Amino acid sequence: MAAPVDAAWQLLNDVPAVVPCMPGAELVEAVGDDAWKAALQVKLGPIALRFAADVTRIERDDEAHRAVLAVKAREAKGRGTAEATITSTVTQADGATQVRLVTDLALRGGVAQYGRGVVADVSSRLTEQFAACLEQKLAAAGDEPPPAVPISGIRLLFGALWRSLTGRR
Repeated sequence: MAAPVDAAWQLLNDVPAVVPCMPGAELVEAVGDDAWKAALQVKLGPIALRFAADVTRIERDDEAHRAVLAVKAREAKGRGTAEATITSTVTQADGATQVRLVTDLALRGGVAQYGRGVVADVSSRLTEQFAACLEQKLAAAGDEPPPAVPISGIRLLFGALWRSLTGRR
């Protein structure tokens, strides 16, 4: 990213501003400064899933530009749950700002079966779209950024989580 580290860090910690960058994600409610409720829609092959998620910031280190989010999600039709821990860091390297996301995901119930293979195939492309949305928001700082265009589901989140579990980068 071309944005300064501090600007990227500030945006990354503005969860209501970042949620629209996640395809299929919608902020439902801010519960507090470090807690939110979100709705997540994902289409894994022929299966459409809708999750209600509780997102909590469990760690924030402004000096190290490191934050940790915990996500607990329930599929609306009772087909399973997902839990994730997402660690983000923002650093300056080679004249550019780098944002690194590391995700630990646990899928339980039927949803664990739906995503096998499908999620990993689309995660790189969706991660790029998420990053492009963040860059667009940073470039438009001070202006009203255009709304994020949702794509099929929240495969970005699940893709990043899946890649983290399978070791695919």
